[in-house]
Amino acid sequence: MKVKVNENCQGCTLCTVTCPEVFQMNDNGVAEAVSEEVPAGQEAAVEEAANSCPAAAIVTE
Repeated sequence: MKVKVNENCQGCTLCTVTCPEVFQMNDNGVAEAVSEEVPAGQEAAVEEAANSCPAAAIVTE
């Protein structure tokens, strides 16, 4: 599974709380994926973060 955070991110930090192994806040105050490839075992947490994102900024494939 791959993941990225698009330009719609509003910096709410919900994804970083839901899945800190995959998401972090950058210096501009918006989220970013630590790596494009989701680590094994983190898929469900990434899906939860994507489904909970108020800006629909998390894209998975």
